[in-house]
Amino acid sequence: MRKRIAYLSLTGIALALLLSSSCQNTSTNGSGDPSSKDSIGQNKVNEDSLLTNIQQQTFQYFWEGAEPTSGLARERIHMDGVYPENDRNVVTIGGSGFGLMGMIVAMERGFITADQGTQKLNHIMDYLAKIERFRGAWAHWYDGELGTAKPFSEKDNGGDIVETAFLAQGLITVREYLKDKSDAAKVVALKADKLWKEIDWNHYTNGQNVLYWHWSPKFNFQQNHPIKGYDECLITYVLAASSPSHPIAPSVYHEGWARSGGIKSTAKIYDIPLVLKHNAKEGEVGPLFWEHYSYLGLSPKGLKDQYADYWEATRNHVKINLAYAGQNPKGYKGYGVDKGWGWTASYSIKGYDAHHPDNDSGVISPTAALSSMPYSPNESIQFAQYLNRQLGAKVWGKYGYYDAYSETANWFPQRYLAIDQGPIIVMIENYRTGKIWDLFMQAPEIQQGLKKLGFTSPYLK
Repeated sequence: MRKRIAYLSLTGIALALLLSSSCQNTSTNGSGDPSSKDSIGQNKVNEDSLLTNIQQQTFQYFWEGAEPTSGLARERIHMDGVYPENDRNVVTIGGSGFGLMGMIVAMERGFITADQGTQKLNHIMDYLAKIERFRGAWAHWYDGELGTAKPFSEKDNGGDIVETAFLAQGLITVREYLKDKSDAAKVVALKADKLWKEIDWNHYTNGQNVLYWHWSPKFNFQQNHPIKGYDECLITYVLAASSPSHPIAPSVYHEGWARSGGIKSTAKIYDIPLVLKHNAKEGEVGPLFWEHYSYLGLSPKGLKDQYADYWEATRNHVKINLAYAGQNPKGYKGYGVDKGWGWTASYSIKGYDAHHPDNDSGVISPTAALSSMPYSPNESIQFAQYLNRQLGAKVWGKYGYYDAYSETANWFPQRYLAIDQGPIIVMIENYRTGKIWDLFMQAPEIQQGLKKLGFTSPYLK
């Protein structure tokens, strides 16, 4: 198995290019009819091979590329070896949560064995249990080798309840996956369960009807960032309401996140209803990761409450991106519904930026389209085929597609970010099988928490 993984790391570029070529060459069965039975079957095989290759290569970020002491995901990996912040071994808590779910995909698809995955997960659980926590929550970053929290900013040197939520989403999914497997797996499931139940969500309300993003033993709540919708943080409130040990009251969700109903929107962009008011300027949408991070485990399919149909809200955000790509008002190279599209937070030509249609500098982030695959399967797959066919090794490397690129600027950095790689693996799997959605949504606490907040879903029993 290890030899197989190493081999794929070396041959991933060639394989992806080959798959892309196969998708083109087998679009008909020789009769010129792309809708024939043989053609459809072959296209399905080619699609499956392409998606498996993307998932397997991207997973290497969290396997081979993991920080060795902790087993957690490095915040970033630069293939050029240049780290201006000297942060090569800094690990990310949120990105590691995405990696936990990616580990389940890898075990299911045979990228690693069940024993390999269980051993790695056990190591990670033990590490998470011994590092410094802040009323049960983890910090945004840690020095992987030392196990000490690394401040994100001066007053953000303690607990980060949003990053913690992204990790907890992974912990619950791991527990659900392992709880009925081998004896060793059951031990890991119990460890994950304990870690999740120790998070004191209610503490992060600061006695108010809203959750606060940060708390520090030194600065208390001075960072003063109340979490209000709509952005990537819905999962934080769902988990906080679902906690069996430190839950928030429903009023925290309704008055805080939902702004006492102010979260609803009647606005339209490209004649597409926005549904929810984004935390952006009037008439604008946020970056696409808002439709990925919360929905790695939380299935938006059929998910509704008094404020929104979340399948409509998530899909419409993607549709707005596609409409913008089709219009390409700035005339950037390589844009189009069947070419490059999708804007989110990623590396950019001038550092790091939260890209969206109203903040577009000609940079495409592959995670935006690929992690939107459940919402836009045809366009997301066409995007992958476009990258393989037109750009090849410029955008594809050891850990899958690089974080961002610009054809207009001829800018192709060989750098990766954990929070962008993780959702690719998980959301492709949710498109293919729904596996991660099924695991997370079956958790008894999540079932209870969603009902408590007034949600309906086909998953709720």
